Amino acid sequence: MTHKYFVGQHVHFSPGFSGASARGTYKVVSHLPVEHDDRRRYRIKSLAETFDRTADEGQLTGPE
Repeated sequence: MTHKYFVGQHVHFSPGFSGASARGTYKVVSHLPVEHDDRRRYRIKSLAETFDRTADEGQLTGPE
């Protein structure tokens, strides 16, 4: 399986119920290895934060 989003692409992150304050536009920093259950994960970074986040592909949408 390949990752849907590429490194350097801007995506919208929606973490779900637990992290409404983290929603917004992020840049894909890197791909993480595909998990045994075929989950594709990413390291993402917001310009407004000093740290990277980890996100599942289902939490991301492409540019509109």
